[in-house]
Amino acid sequence: MNFLAHLHLSGDDPDILTGNMMGDFVKGRLEGRFPPRVTLGLELHRRIDSFAAGHPAFQASRRRIEPRFGLYRGVMVDLFYDHFLAANWRQYSAEPIEAFIARSEAVVRSRAVHLPERLVRVVPAIFGEWLPSYAEHEGIDRVLRRMAVRVGRPNPLADGADELLRCYDGLRDDFRRFYPALMTFAEEFIGKVDR
Repeated sequence: MNFLAHLHLSGDDPDILTGNMMGDFVKGRLEGRFPPRVTLGLELHRRIDSFAAGHPAFQASRRRIEPRFGLYRGVMVDLFYDHFLAANWRQYSAEPIEAFIARSEAVVRSRAVHLPERLVRVVPAIFGEWLPSYAEHEGIDRVLRRMAVRVGRPNPLADGADELLRCYDGLRDDFRRFYPALMTFAEEFIGKVDR
């Protein structure tokens, strides 16, 4: 999952949201590195990614994407699923997406002391450009083109948004099968740690 889904799946706890947001930027063991609830958010992030990788709908989406994208297919599906979440936001949240993005940004910025420097540098782009544009094909295209440059070695990501259009109906159907199950998984994880 990409940023929007990780934020959405964090529940109402600001520290869990912060940790879940940090997940792609923190590697290795977590014990003692962050406050306990931030660590829970990081653990939630890892469990979400593991759940996604093993889910039949996510695997079906990866197979829909042309083989030439290789290992990038998983990254692309993560981003495409954020597109479907943004484009169909009202089905998954009563809070308007603009308000959700603004609230999430305020939470993350208020906990900047915990954020890895690499994440601090991209927070303005994430909340100011990326998330607000995920509902549109053009936004996904821009994000994939930027990713292609950041990878630093030859890769096909700059052409990735074409796969969203080519496989749109199948990917959307996969997302619809997948996301409610992921929401339940995340809610149950948070519920268990809150007992």
